[in-house]
This record gives sequence, structure tokens and C-alpha cells, in this order.
Amino acid sequence: MTQALLTLAEKYLVPTYARPPLVFTHGEGIYLYDDQGNRYLDFMAGIAVNALGHADPAWAQVVAEQAHRLTHISNLYHNEPQLLLAQKLVESSFADKLFFSNSGAEANEAALKFARKYARTHHGEGKTGIVAFSHSFHGRTMGALAVTHKARYREPFLPLVPGVTFAEYNDLAAAAAAIGSETCAVIVEPVQGEGGVHAAAPTFLNGLRQLCDQHNALLIFDEVQCGLGRTGHLWAYQALGVTPDMMSIAKPLAGGLPIGAVLVTDKVAAAIQPGDHGSTFAGGPLVCAAALHLFERVNQPTFLAQVQEMGAYLRHRLQTLECDKLVAARGLGLMVGLELNVPVADVVAAARHKGLLLVNAGENVIRFVPPLIVTRPHIDEAMEVLTLCLN
Repeated sequence: MTQALLTLAEKYLVPTYARPPLVFTHGEGIYLYDDQGNRYLDFMAGIAVNALGHADPAWAQVVAEQAHRLTHISNLYHNEPQLLLAQKLVESSFADKLFFSNSGAEANEAALKFARKYARTHHGEGKTGIVAFSHSFHGRTMGALAVTHKARYREPFLPLVPGVTFAEYNDLAAAAAAIGSETCAVIVEPVQGEGGVHAAAPTFLNGLRQLCDQHNALLIFDEVQCGLGRTGHLWAYQALGVTPDMMSIAKPLAGGLPIGAVLVTDKVAAAIQPGDHGSTFAGGPLVCAAALHLFERVNQPTFLAQVQEMGAYLRHRLQTLECDKLVAARGLGLMVGLELNVPVADVVAAARHKGLLLVNAGENVIRFVPPLIVTRPHIDEAMEVLTLCLN
């Protein structure tokens, strides 16, 4: 069965992914199962998406009930789950309004468009520059790709959206040199995921806030991966003490269904008019019902405290591994990176063969982004497998 399905993949899918020869059929909690009946401990959660794990019964019931009522009507009309979700997200954050999208890349595209429109409205033409940072990853669409740093992602698709300047992450002097009167926006990940799981220093983010205010630029936080409980705080910016003008969110928001959003202040929203942006599918009743359920579960002090506790335990276990390949273990909450002094691809592959699913964050970093419901026994199980693969 597996080979027949893999033949279909080779014949019919555009080869944008180098996938291992596995076909998953179902999941339960922290575990996934393939079509051969093998079980895998999932420490990547669909790349930081499945916050409640797989096939959560309460989440699945909400989705099923909403599917029986209303699935799609487009954004030409209001729907109740969308409005209730918007209220929850705005009232839990710095924001005054939001725009729904279908993914993190789309949320970042919207943020960049909004920044350009805001600058044109308030400062006229010419204030179009965007500053992004080294090791950044903001998505693969043309605008999001333009502010993504890695050359191998960008170069096959040049020319991209113009006007982007890159500065060194966590280097305030470099940022100050890049941000000027022509800058309309600065986009930054409070915690970089793809770039190696590096957290921004609060002094760096504070400096960016001051530079943006000085030059009448908007500060955009990309919390697509680090937001909504992943760091042990509802939003990563809350842990770092700096407030942006816009924030993009996506990955975990609907527990596995595609959704994103960009949250904005009133001053940004006031520059946007009907027809400036849109989306047919975004914020549909089905996905918003799922997101409402997830949000209400994650946005509980006991849930977030558990994420912080399990994140600290995971970092402790990684830091005390007996391995001469270990460089550092770092992160916030359950967004943790293990840096090695060798490429990690072979370790990730070996772990998969032993039933542990991991994902890299660059060539030398293993990224640990398990479901937020992970427990100590799960972490202990993962560390046993990882120890075998490292040694």
C-alpha cells in the first residue's frame, strides 16, 4: 500500500518537498501512525501547528458540528464564529482590529501591504522601504519571500518585491543604520524558528520600537510560529515587553486547519479601505469555530503554566545530554532549538527510523515544537531516542 501511494506522489505532485517514504493515516494525542501500523512520537506537531495534538475529541466535535451548520459563505457576508474569534484575539492583545487570512505567509503579505498603504496615506509616495533581519523566515509568497533572508529560498525567484534591506538580527546598531526616513515598516520574529530558534533580546526589540517611532515606521512582529501559547505566554511579545503596530499569527490558531491573521492598531486600520485587500476563504465559519475552541483552551493560566514547565524540563533534558556534538540548547516555552557542531539531517532521519519525529531549523539545529499538551513521560521518551541517535 505504501509504495502504491508513493508512486502516486511521484507521478502527480509537484516536487516541492523531499519527503521520506512514509504515509501517515491517523493520529492520537502526541502520536502519529503510518499505514504499516508504526507509531511515531510527534515532536514537530506539523511544524508548530497541532497545539492540541492529533484528533483531540473536543476539537473534532466542534469541527463536526460546525460542518453540519455552515462551512463557507465568503467574506461578502458576516459569520458568527469569525466575529467572535476576532473579538477574542483583539481583546487578548495590543490590537484594535484584525484581518483574517489563510496562512502565515498571507498574514505577512497583508501586513506589508498595510504598511505601504499607511505610509502613502500619511507621508505620501516614496516612503516604501522595509527592513528585515538575518536568518529571518516570513513565508514563500513573493512579498513574504522578499523579507526572508536565506539566499537559496530567494535567488531562484528574483526579482522579488523591491525596497527590502536586511540587518543583523539582535544587532541594534545594524538596525539603526538600516532604518531611515524612507522606511515604512520593520518586520521581525520575536523568536526565530526557521533561523535556528533564536529569541530577540528585549533591548533589541525596545530599540526597534524607538527607531520606528523616530522614523514614523510601523513595527511588525511575525508571531506565526512563536505566538498563541508556544512560548508559554499567549503572545511572545508579552514575554519580551515590547508592543508592535502589527502582528501576524497563523500556525496553531485553528488546531490544524488553515488560518492566519494580522492584528493591527486603529491607526493602521484607519488607512485601509474596502477593496484594498481581501480573501475568499479567510475567516470562514468552519475554521473560526475550530480556532475559537483552541483559543479558549490555550488562553488559560494553567495551560500556559504547563507549557512553561514542560519547556523548562525539555531544555534541561537537552542541556544535560551526554554528547560531544552538543553546542547549545535554547528557546522559550515549547519552542526549543538544539544546536550541534555537525549537520542535523542524519540525526533527524535516525530519530524518525526509531519512531521520533523532529524537524530541523537550519543546517545545525534541531527544532523541538511538540504539541502543547506534551508531558514529562513524552519528553523522557523523546530523550531516550535522541540519545541513541546522537551516540
